[in-house]
Amino acid sequence: MSDTKLADEADEDGRIKFLLIASDCPEARLAAFFTGRRAKRSNARVLVLHVMEPPEFGHWATVEETMRAEAEEKAEALLNEFAAEVKAQAGEEPELIMREGAIVDELKKLIEEDKEIAILFLGASAGQKGPGPLVSALAQKPAYLGARPIPVTVVPGAMTREELRRLAG
Repeated sequence: MSDTKLADEADEDGRIKFLLIASDCPEARLAAFFTGRRAKRSNARVLVLHVMEPPEFGHWATVEETMRAEAEEKAEALLNEFAAEVKAQAGEEPELIMREGAIVDELKKLIEEDKEIAILFLGASAGQKGPGPLVSALAQKPAYLGARPIPVTVVPGAMTREELRRLAG
């Protein structure tokens, strides 16, 4: 993206947004650390997104309601954990968003809706099974991000906080 385009998409203060995906895995927590530090250095704001998969119980409405309530409670706790990490690194509270649906669909919708989002930050697993489903999907088909492409920063889960601190500045 050109500097001009980023300036057009920035908020009234001239600040862009970094979009961080929150998930319950160590590499996502490292990405939160790195995103917060980069945001401080870049004077960017951080938006943290967590997407819950919808429960599939159809005709078992009571079970579905209970599962949804439990999932929302866990998601809120996870978002609060990520918010604390980002605030500790960036010095300000991030914006928190919780959605329900397929992660790729919700991610694409949010990027289309919020024109201030300039960079997507993802954590990549260091495990033998690969970097994770979202990182793999975006690497194979960047068009998953929709009509408004943005850069993606992948934070390797094998890096240490000290290594990330040096990179983030």
